[in-house]
Formats: sequence, structure tokens, C-alpha cells
Amino acid sequence: MRSPGKILLTFDVEEFDLPGEYGRPVPFGEQLATGFNGLEAISGVLDYPHVFTTLFTTAVFAENYPEAIRNLSGKHEIASHGYSHTTYAAPDLLRSKEKLEAITGREICGLRMPRMRKLHPYLIRKAGYSYNSSSNPTWLPGRYNNLREPRLPHLEDGLLQFPVSVLPRVRIPLFWLAFKNMPYPLYRRLVLQTLRHDRYVCLYFHPWEFVNLSAYKIPFFIKRGGERQLLQNLKKLVADLSNEVEFTTMSRYIQESGYGKTMVKTLSPSL
Repeated sequence: MRSPGKILLTFDVEEFDLPGEYGRPVPFGEQLATGFNGLEAISGVLDYPHVFTTLFTTAVFAENYPEAIRNLSGKHEIASHGYSHTTYAAPDLLRSKEKLEAITGREICGLRMPRMRKLHPYLIRKAGYSYNSSSNPTWLPGRYNNLREPRLPHLEDGLLQFPVSVLPRVRIPLFWLAFKNMPYPLYRRLVLQTLRHDRYVCLYFHPWEFVNLSAYKIPFFIKRGGERQLLQNLKKLVADLSNEVEFTTMSRYIQESGYGKTMVKTLSPSL
């Protein structure tokens, strides 16, 4: 009997610094509070007994809400989203991993860089990560053009690169902006289409999407949908997919799919 497909439901748990990209920075405390309020807003979904997720978390956020992240790590996978969402320096890769491990008491295996920043695989491996999910293999005007990048998980210089999902062939993205701006029935259909082709789908969102953003002077396509409707659609997506899939963490999927064994064989002994 064919095993059920897998949903890799992931969230980037971070400071809400996005208004700063549009010349409207908000105080740091407000950035943190908005991110935390979003985490509380999605807590009902995170508490579903059959839903296991991966939370790519900045060390700064975890330092400010250690108890929340520690509690979530008992069920979900905590991975690194860098040290800070706003700034980056080379030592941050290791600093973030060590800080998250100290807070959760668990090994941190995965990395997703803020804004899908590209780093050389050697640097990521050297910091001790076993996979990187910092690629959206699509075209996003004004942000990136990754249409030539592999759509599926692959090894690059001994590091497992695990892109977020896009529709096969035409590469329509399935990330958070698609969820916010597509009619829900269309988004669900594209997710199911990708699932049936690949046998898994890797989706990502941000907790801050699920709070009221109306006061912020940011583009409408980022605020679109409203927090209540988005949360309702997220719950509906989980419900609609639950009969077809298993919700699992990225590390668990990597190990169960065999990517982990392949990766171990190719790692350099020096690392």
C-alpha cells in the first residue's frame, strides 16, 4: 500500500521587521510583540495532535521568549532562522545554532536564512547544520529569479538543500504570499496537485501574518486577507489535507525518505 503524502508545514518565527523594508521601521519591542502575538494566534493549529511542524526561529526571538520556544520544541522541530532577522554576520550561523540548542536542549539541524539569503553550503555545514531550506525556486519580481534552481531536494557540496515547494513544471509558488492572495480553493488545488506529483509539499508562513496588520504602511498584497480569514483558511487547509497526508517535521521527513543516509555518506570527514 502506498504511504500517504507528507506536508512539511513550516513557519518562520521572527521579529516583525518587514515594515523597515518599506522605509517604515517599527520599534524593536513592537517587532517582537507582533511576532509573538502571531505565534499565539496559530497556537491552536500547532496544538492539533496530528500536526507536527518545523519552526525556523531567530535566536533573538528565542532569547526574548525562551519558555514559549522551549515548550514548542517538545512537539515540533525548532530550526534556525539566523541570529537576527534584520542583520547578518558570518559568526551568526553558529551563534544561532548554539543559542537555540541552549534554550531547547535539543539538536538544531536545519537552517532557513532570513529573506532566503544565499550562503555557500560550506559555511552552513561548517556551522553544524545538516540541511538548508533557503530557496524558493520560482520568480518573484523585485526579489529573486530562481527559475533555474532545482525544484526538489538535492545535495550541493555535501549539504542537503531543501527548497520550498512550487508547482511542477510552471513553478507557481506555494508560499505565504500565494496563500494570502489566491482564492483559497485555487491554492488548495495547487497544493494537492503538487502533493500528488511529488508525494510531499513544503510550505512556509510567518506567525505575524495572522495578526492585524492594518495599521502598518506596507503593500496591500502583504496585508491582504485579514488575520481572521487567514487563520480560518489555515485551519481549513489542515482539515482538507488531513485525510490525504501526514504532517511531519523536516528532519523526520529527511531521515524517513532516505535523504539523511545519502547526506551522511557524502559529508566531508573534516566537518
